Amino acid sequence: MNKTRPRILLLGKSGQLARALVRAVGKSGDFDLVQLGRPELDVTDAAALSEAILEGKPDILVNATAYTAVDRAEDEPEAAFAVNAAAPEAMGKAAAEIGCPVVHVSTDYVFSGEAARPWRPEDPTGPEGVYGASKLAGERALLAAQPQSVILRTGWLYAAQGANFLNTMLRLAESRDQLAVVDDQTGCPTLVDDLAEAILSVCRRVLAGEGRWGVYHYGGAGAVTWYDFAQAIFEEARDRGLPAAEVSRTTTAAFGARAPRPTYSVLDCSSLERDYGIGQKEWRGRLKQAMDWRGKGEAKG
Repeated sequence: MNKTRPRILLLGKSGQLARALVRAVGKSGDFDLVQLGRPELDVTDAAALSEAILEGKPDILVNATAYTAVDRAEDEPEAAFAVNAAAPEAMGKAAAEIGCPVVHVSTDYVFSGEAARPWRPEDPTGPEGVYGASKLAGERALLAAQPQSVILRTGWLYAAQGANFLNTMLRLAESRDQLAVVDDQTGCPTLVDDLAEAILSVCRRVLAGEGRWGVYHYGGAGAVTWYDFAQAIFEEARDRGLPAAEVSRTTTAAFGARAPRPTYSVLDCSSLERDYGIGQKEWRGRLKQAMDWRGKGEAKG
């Protein structure tokens, strides 16, 4: 007799995290996956979102949707709050109605960026832009609607494929010999496949009745600046005979981004390891893995 596998309802289809989660579920064989996103489901349509959850009756819901256009959010606050705050509240209410726990992804942008040590989940928040404010509002709305939720804050996500810092640097190096990269923002490069595996580990513990609710952090191990990260990317590129640019340092102010960026985004992930047994992975080794995947055409997303 075949044992029925627990069903995950994954909200989100086009983002690099959603694609990484599909790969991770496929490799694990532990879950049945139902994936919903545009065009069949708009998470800002509260009635349609609620109907999808209530009719789908998943064992656990994973939200990988987000409005992530940090600069554009300054000019489109209503759109950012619709996806990042109102939608998590609506999904939380529907999930609570059927007793379905939720795993939701948030961001380091909920913090001010000024810190002398890695940010802990319980530290005071202080978002400086619309994106961070909308994500923080979403955290609070979700936990109020469905207290049986696990929120994973992360940052500096990249993948072997898709639109992210790694591939932007490699693409620019194909046509430019020199690049200026910000050296006054510090964070933890996080391979999206590792975040996906962490989410599935949380799902397993929650479904086994061993979950703890609330806010946690997950990111790569080791703190670097964007300049450091770019240097490492091009070292890996040179080792593989790929185009590599010379990198010079610049400042956030000189870059002139529309929205403010946290200057310090290092996350303390110790509570996730304590409560869920999920450890961090050293960022440099994971960068090598991502570059290997790129060379083999694997981990596409």
